[in-house]
Amino acid sequence: MDIKQYMQDVGIRARAASRAMARADSATRNRALSLIAAAIVRDADLLRAANRRDLDAAAAAGLAPAMLDRLTLSDAAIATMVEGLTQIVALADPIGEISNMKYRPTGIQVGQMRVPLGVIGIIYEARPNVTVDAAGLCIKSGNATILRGGSEAIHCNRALAKLVAEGLAGAGLPQDAVQVIDTTDRAAVGALITMPEYVDVIVPRGGKGLIARLMEEATVPMIKHLDGICHVYIDAKADLAKALDIGFNAKCHRYGTCNTMETLLVARAIAPQVLPQLAERYLTKQVELRADPEALAILAGYPHLVAATEEDWRTEYLAAILSIKVVDGIDEAMDHINQYSSRHTEAIITEDYSDALRFLREVDSASVMVNASTRFADGFEYGLGAEIGISNDKLHARGPVGLEGLTSLKYVVFGHGEVRT
Repeated sequence: MDIKQYMQDVGIRARAASRAMARADSATRNRALSLIAAAIVRDADLLRAANRRDLDAAAAAGLAPAMLDRLTLSDAAIATMVEGLTQIVALADPIGEISNMKYRPTGIQVGQMRVPLGVIGIIYEARPNVTVDAAGLCIKSGNATILRGGSEAIHCNRALAKLVAEGLAGAGLPQDAVQVIDTTDRAAVGALITMPEYVDVIVPRGGKGLIARLMEEATVPMIKHLDGICHVYIDAKADLAKALDIGFNAKCHRYGTCNTMETLLVARAIAPQVLPQLAERYLTKQVELRADPEALAILAGYPHLVAATEEDWRTEYLAAILSIKVVDGIDEAMDHINQYSSRHTEAIITEDYSDALRFLREVDSASVMVNASTRFADGFEYGLGAEIGISNDKLHARGPVGLEGLTSLKYVVFGHGEVRT
């Protein structure tokens, strides 16, 4: 296969399809989504079989447990994909919405119209659910998309691509509006990220190595986050029950996600009370604790306890490993977060309203939470229907990227024959 020619053909078809998608009305795009959801329910057994082939190959290749977890298309994951599409259908259609209309002294009216971005390239690793989430959001927002999934999920992605194409055709939309790259050759990624004539934006969803490569090589703008070094700070005025539940869930609900807590900060006043109880919970999951000297002293005797290094504060483990630091209070906690965080998601556990507001204002991350697990930093949980990715950049989108993040604004002007003098 001539990868360059193949990718150029994909780009040409995507650009043509993007114009048809921008013209399509909301009812047509919603019908496509409903047909895709119905097809997934109908062919769930076929999807599980395809996923099993991927899992068997990945296990034989020695894929890490965190990646195997991402790759698994469980019954719950299939149900979540369907529910995500259903939620997207129910969301208000942003395309064509005109806002901020104002009369100018000259008599003209000036406003802004929300429009699709055009063609969105999405690169992701070992997550077959992204194929459906991304397709759904791009269809709803009137965009065309080129999907390049990881080689680990090739069988499942091919099966899902057929169902997406079926739904598009059933609604009278071009099947080229969602194209899944049908090669595992890494050269396809290099071509996709250097086709600004066909692709308007790239959304990478993968490991730090992938995103670092794209940051170096891409000539197409990106919506991205490099890594997810997320923090939970347990304040001196925290409710102990909330602190225990959130501290455990944020780390142990799933290890291989970008919104998993990697560093726990605990106020000195409450540390002797909360840390031993949390350690008992972590022990049930065999979590290794990498602790600063104060936390080491409090947790002496814990079987999976090691001294933290400077590098630990900068590490996204994606594993059953947690860094712990005892801090004097909220100021030291925020100083630590603003120094080491990847600007993804941080949470404070406190009953002090003033501390909560300070944390929300002063922590410079895409999602900042009060008394909630960082695992909620997700487009589905935020009511976006699904997400196409999470951005810790400040332009053009920040946090979970849903429908609005896949659109842009253009100025529109209504006149009555006015001319400029």
